[in-house]
Amino acid sequence: MDGPHQNRPLVTAGAPLSVAEAATVLVHGRGGTAEGIVALADEFYRHGLALVAPGAAFDRWYPGSFRAPVESNEPEFSSALAAVGDAVETVREAGIPRGRVVVLGISQGACVVAEFVARTPRRYGGVALSSGGLMGPDVGEYEGSLDGTPVLVGGHEEDPHVPVERLRETAATFEALGGDVTIRIGEGEHHGITDAELAAVGDLVDALVDDANGRSADGSAP
Repeated sequence: MDGPHQNRPLVTAGAPLSVAEAATVLVHGRGGTAEGIVALADEFYRHGLALVAPGAAFDRWYPGSFRAPVESNEPEFSSALAAVGDAVETVREAGIPRGRVVVLGISQGACVVAEFVARTPRRYGGVALSSGGLMGPDVGEYEGSLDGTPVLVGGHEEDPHVPVERLRETAATFEALGGDVTIRIGEGEHHGITDAELAAVGDLVDALVDDANGRSADGSAP
């Protein structure tokens, strides 16, 4: 599609896609940048991991609240979904299957990732949502299967931007879609990814890289 977030270069780091064993697609929040979230990924980087981050126009993916009617955040919202989809497809075209791709979003980026995955559920290496959830005044209905994809939903009880009930509704939706869901709700008003969530992403990445090495060692196809 032709939208505000299209035709922007992906920021990449880590292992080159052509030789990487696994990848993370990283989606920043409002006021963030692709470069900033790639730098944050140093906390869970492993040898053999490619880092890929789309960047939002005007450093935001959509203009309003994530609980506003979805149409009020158009055309930016649909453009954001397409940007995440394009980043995932870039990784796949390089030869890394979805089963070795972790899609991570923080804040606004988590909301976009949640909607992207819920609308087009597949088996991924993992999905990590930090301080964000499914969009709209109410959580919608979704169909399909995540086929056991590990899903991390993280946030805080008194986050001023994301009601904890929306986090729980998001986790329940992904469970209904067949995700292997872990929800981490901390105390306080913090908004943004925590050290514990970064460590959990690192565990996902470790498992994917180890699995890729195991497949390579026994000669089976990726």
